[in-house]
Amino acid sequence: MSTFPRIARFRSAAELRRHLDALRAPIPLDDEILSEAQGSPLAAPIDIGGFTVGNRWCIHPMEGWDATDDGRPTETLLRRWRRFGESGAKLVWGGEAVAVLAEGRANPNQLLAGVCGIDGFVALLTVVTAAHRGRHGTVADLLVALQLTHSGRFSKPTAAGRRSRIAYHHPILDAKHGVDPHDTSCVLSDDDVERLIDAYVAAATMAAAAGFPMVDLKACHGYLVHEFLSARRRPGRFGGDFDGRTRLLRTLVERVRAECPGLIVGVRLSLFDAVPWHKVDGHGEPVPFADSTPYDCGFGVDEHDPTQMDLAEPIRLLALLRDMGVAAVNLSAGSPYTVPHIQRPAAFPPSDGYPPPEDPLVGVWRQIDACRLAKEAVPGLVLVGSGYTYLQDYAAHAAQAVVRRGWIDAVGLGRMVLSYPELPADTLAGRPLARGLVCRTFSDCTTAPRNGLRSGCYPLDAFYKRLEPEATTMKAVKAGG
Repeated sequence: MSTFPRIARFRSAAELRRHLDALRAPIPLDDEILSEAQGSPLAAPIDIGGFTVGNRWCIHPMEGWDATDDGRPTETLLRRWRRFGESGAKLVWGGEAVAVLAEGRANPNQLLAGVCGIDGFVALLTVVTAAHRGRHGTVADLLVALQLTHSGRFSKPTAAGRRSRIAYHHPILDAKHGVDPHDTSCVLSDDDVERLIDAYVAAATMAAAAGFPMVDLKACHGYLVHEFLSARRRPGRFGGDFDGRTRLLRTLVERVRAECPGLIVGVRLSLFDAVPWHKVDGHGEPVPFADSTPYDCGFGVDEHDPTQMDLAEPIRLLALLRDMGVAAVNLSAGSPYTVPHIQRPAAFPPSDGYPPPEDPLVGVWRQIDACRLAKEAVPGLVLVGSGYTYLQDYAAHAAQAVVRRGWIDAVGLGRMVLSYPELPADTLAGRPLARGLVCRTFSDCTTAPRNGLRSGCYPLDAFYKRLEPEATTMKAVKAGG
């Protein structure tokens, strides 16, 4: 259990601000949440790729891992999309991570583009837009994207176990995730990469045919496209120097924009990373890296101290993406598999994680500040921020403050929406928060899929509390059974 002060104990933004000052984590917090009628900065429209998005709330893409075995939407999955539509956020960024190839599924029940097809994509878009129209009246200012991905090192396409497909052999992650460092068959060849690019374009073409106005090319969290950004050890066209390491992502952008000319293109990017961490004697610490320094296997990482970020290359990439016509970039950090305390700050770790080594508020500030620096360095590119869920009752106070200051253009919510999808609508309407639904970062939504269960909020969402046998299994997992 976390030894850090719980957010729920703070009775006002001013009280939390004093704690933040003591942490030297100066997350800006507005004292009063303004409604749309009062001129909330979060209610201001924004242009993304020529589309006017109605407010500054965004729903992050998530992996529910509850599609059919062959990769089609299920009723449970569609329920999540329905709740995205009901949320009141006018930007649904990706909604769901959809694998472009069967080999790249992170779970045997992840959506698969080739099987899901246009009909499956239509079902996703229909349910989210119908729910939004029914609750909020119009979808004319609602922008819905579909996230396209390949899970790379973290691929688990069948129940038989992980079958990694990697950009290069990593001196730490190979051992951590059971990859034979001498096995060349799991490393994608340049020809494999070309086929992968074709698969992304095919999936984007289907998304456009289904009516999606936007796709997200996922380049975050240690998945394949993100891993290529750190592939200094990879020979050939798709590795080595900055141009080589960014070639896959740049080619995806170019091909999708050329072959789907009406489609808005976004990228979700891990802005920085860190050397992997692990659990040792009940606490978290970096995996020993002395033998791997200068550390050449990170993107946005200080090679001399890989526990720290270095934003020089990520900012250079953001400028390139802007100039290539990418309409917006959704900024995240790290990977949930290797540095969960950096990627999504939480009071309680997932079952395969480690206790937070710092007050999670420090992790929230790290992401907010990095996004601020990126926004200052790359004007003219719409940026979406992440990491706000741990602020819980004060997420909207911070979101309003950073948008008002111009530190970020829009604020995304992920885990929070699993328990409390209506938070954006409630804040914009001036309604008080439903505190009993506010995500407290118990990490069940991560623990569940790591143990073969559907991802959802088991503590707070009545649907998952009643879902069997998952609810019983979750209790056993958390009890150590």
